[in-house]
Order: sequence, then structure tokens, then C-alpha cells
Amino acid sequence: MTGIELKSNAFTDHAPVPRRYALEGENVSPPLTWSGVPDDAAELVLMCEDPDAPSGNFVHWIVVGIDPRSDGISEGQSPPGGTELVNGYGRPGWGGPHPPPGDESHHYVFHLYALAEPCVLPDAPRADDVRQAVEKRELADGTLIGLYRR
Repeated sequence: MTGIELKSNAFTDHAPVPRRYALEGENVSPPLTWSGVPDDAAELVLMCEDPDAPSGNFVHWIVVGIDPRSDGISEGQSPPGGTELVNGYGRPGWGGPHPPPGDESHHYVFHLYALAEPCVLPDAPRADDVRQAVEKRELADGTLIGLYRR
């Protein structure tokens, strides 16, 4: 499997996510860039999750149907061609970090997947539906991890 390089000019891998992107800040999605998407990819899927959340894996962002020829997004934008699904806050789109006060830094795992064929999802898909669809179609992936604490 080939690797996608996923980056942000707002923070580096395993570094703090600026407050501006957090729920208590301006709650805008961070800028992201990617490279190394296989030429035969049919679709990209972006997920951002917090595996350190008290309730388990908390979903901050899921975007499906991203144009595989795209190479990134600007701050506060949805990826080209993408459809933003409902996050853990119950709203579509980005929902910034908001760990419990006093917790150690939580890890915000941005994961970009290149798929061999488009995702087929049920109506009102959940993160598990997306994970299952991705698992069967994944060609390549890349991750970027940001840290945040309050």
C-alpha cells in the first residue's frame, strides 16, 4: 500500500493544534494539503477523530466523495467535491477539539484515505459505516496527528 502525505501549515505532526480550530476558539477547520494519492483513486475520504475522548472514539469531521485530483483545502473550507457528514456534536462539518478541562493532551487523528471505488453508504451514515466502506476499498492512506488540551 502506498502512503499519502497529509500536512497542515497550521501545525505539524504530533504538535499542538492552535486554539483557533478548537470548539472554544473560532471552530474553523484547519488547512490541509496532501500528496501521493494514487492515479487510479476514485474518491478520497477524510476523517478526524479523538481516540482519547472519555466516550471512546469521538468524530470531529467526516468528509466523503472528495475529488481524488485535489491536493488540499484552505482553512474553513470543505474538501472539493466532498460531502460533510454528521460529527460527534450532531452537526455536519467540522467540530473542533474540546477535551475535558484538565485532561492530558488529546490526539486528533486526521486520516485521509484514497479509495479504489466510490463509497456506498446507507442513508444517515455513521463513522462505523464509513470505516467499513473504506476498509473494503482502500488503496492508500495518510495521517496527521494534532494535540489539544484545555
